Amino acid sequence: MGWGGRRVESSAVAALLPIVPVLPVCILALAVFWAPVHLVWPVSFTMFVLGYLACGALLFLRPVQSLVLAPLLGARRPTSQERARLETAWRSVLQAARLPRRRYVLTVLPADELNAYACGGHLVVVTTYAIETLPRDELAGVLAHELSHHLGLHTVALTVAHWLSVPVLILARIGFFLQNVASAATSSYASHSTALTALGRLVSTVLRAASWVFLSGLVAANTLANLVGHESEFQADNRAVSMGFGRELSSALRRVASSGGDRPTSWRERLGATHPSARTRVAKIEATRRMVTDATS
Repeated sequence: MGWGGRRVESSAVAALLPIVPVLPVCILALAVFWAPVHLVWPVSFTMFVLGYLACGALLFLRPVQSLVLAPLLGARRPTSQERARLETAWRSVLQAARLPRRRYVLTVLPADELNAYACGGHLVVVTTYAIETLPRDELAGVLAHELSHHLGLHTVALTVAHWLSVPVLILARIGFFLQNVASAATSSYASHSTALTALGRLVSTVLRAASWVFLSGLVAANTLANLVGHESEFQADNRAVSMGFGRELSSALRRVASSGGDRPTSWRERLGATHPSARTRVAKIEATRRMVTDATS
C-alpha cells in the first residue's frame, strides 16, 4: 500500500473523547432552539436533533468544505502568487504520498503567524505568513504533516466536535448579551428602586450562570482535545518522516522554536496548548529519522 492509504490511528480514536462533554450541552442547546420552532412546525425533538446532526455530515463533502467550511474558518482561495508557491511544495508531497491532486483543497488564512492545519476530510489551511516565510522544502514538510493528519483520520472527530459546539456557542453568546442588557437596564432604570435593582441583578446572574453552563461543556471538550491532540501531532510527524519529509519538517519547526513563544510556562498554558512544543517535536523527529536510517542501512 502507498503512503496515500488512510487508516484509523490511535489518536483518531482518542480524539473522540472531547465529544463526550460537548454532546449533552449540544442537545440541551438544541432543545432551547427547538422549543420556539415546535410552536410553528410540529417536528419532534428527536427529528430536530437528528436533522442537525445530518447537516453536520455535509461538512465532510469536499465542495461544502470549499464553499462553507473554509469561509467559516476565515480562509480563502490562494492568490496566483500564493498558489504558485503552494503548488510547487504540494506537488512533491502528493507525489510522495501517491495521491491525486483533486482529493484535497488548499486554502489560505490571512494571519501573521507561522501555522497550518488540517480540517474536515479534505481541507488544508496555511497562513499567509507561512507561505511568505518558509522556503519551498520547509513548506513541503509542513504540508506533509498536515496531509498526514488527514491520512490518519485525525480531523474527523475535530470536525464533529466543532459542529456540535455551534448551537452551544450561539446560545452562550445570546445569554451573555441578554445578561449585559439586564445589567445595563438595572443600572439605568432601576437604580432608584431597591427591589427592581435586586430583581435586575438576579436576572443578570441567572443569565450569566446559564451561559456558563453551556460553555462549561466546551471548556471541558477543549481541554480534553488539547490533551489527546498531542499524540496526533507526533503520529503525523512520524508519517511525514516516513514519506521522506522529516528533515524539512524539522527545519520548519526549528524556525518556529527560534521565533519565541513556543514553550508554555504556566500549568494553565501547558493545559491549553494545542500542540507539543516545537523543540520536543524536533527531538522526536530526529530520533525517528535516525531509526529509519539505521533500519535501511
